[in-house]
Amino acid sequence: MRSRTSVIICILFALPMFMSCKAISSHFDNGRAIAKVGQHKLTHSDVAKLVPPGTSPEDSMRLVMQYINSWASDLVYADVAEAQLSKQEKDVTKELEEYRKALLKYRYEQRYVNERLDTNVTAGEIEAYYDSHKQDFTARIPVVKAKFMRISADSPNIETIKKKMASENIADIVYADSLAYTFADKFTGYGDKWIEITVLARDFGKDYETLLPQMKNSFIQIRDTDYGKVNIAYIQDFVKTGDTLPIEFCEPEIKGILIGIRRHKLVAALEQDLLEDARENGKFVIY
Repeated sequence: MRSRTSVIICILFALPMFMSCKAISSHFDNGRAIAKVGQHKLTHSDVAKLVPPGTSPEDSMRLVMQYINSWASDLVYADVAEAQLSKQEKDVTKELEEYRKALLKYRYEQRYVNERLDTNVTAGEIEAYYDSHKQDFTARIPVVKAKFMRISADSPNIETIKKKMASENIADIVYADSLAYTFADKFTGYGDKWIEITVLARDFGKDYETLLPQMKNSFIQIRDTDYGKVNIAYIQDFVKTGDTLPIEFCEPEIKGILIGIRRHKLVAALEQDLLEDARENGKFVIY
């Protein structure tokens, strides 16, 4: 065991010496072995697919070395286990059969469910589930409807944009968005959807606990002195931590829950039907 491990270590330490920028491809040509554990060999063709085209030599080296170490470790463990375990301990026939049955069951269930599962969820179904499970939809962190822009700190349009953006008049809001698209370096409306405050905080390059105290009159405005820019967010709506999340924010999660419930019912019904069929056909008998 010790000598075999040392051989592997020698190979792994020697490998970087000939894996230079050009040698990575040239040395591994013609199916040449790049590592060996006992009688097992690893060739260029085994690892070539791991390195995407255009990958730097350094990253190529890292990917290949990670694979070689993992490959060698698996084989060393297998060899040692083969040598050290008793015949009884090495007998995995029962486990393999159990795994095979579980895998076949899983694959059949997947096919059965995929052929029958209705993934269409109506707004009424979502609303009904939301209303009866509101206690499960509590904000862990604040969620907001917001708009964000990064704009030159000396732009003459800042105050106009802010004023129009906070207006209740649709024409003013559209005008504000148009100005922001035109004059801001970056403008994001988030599709007028609810987002976690952390998404907005990333635009500012800050954590949200630092961001929230900066909010005044529904605006957060922080100057970026390094670049002569100012980051501005308009908070259209706000749900604080501990409050019930809006249904619009919960829709994707609720849809996933409802589809999951349908999936579970299909699998349970399948199991029951198979047992009943087996009883009727005399395949399943309880004495």
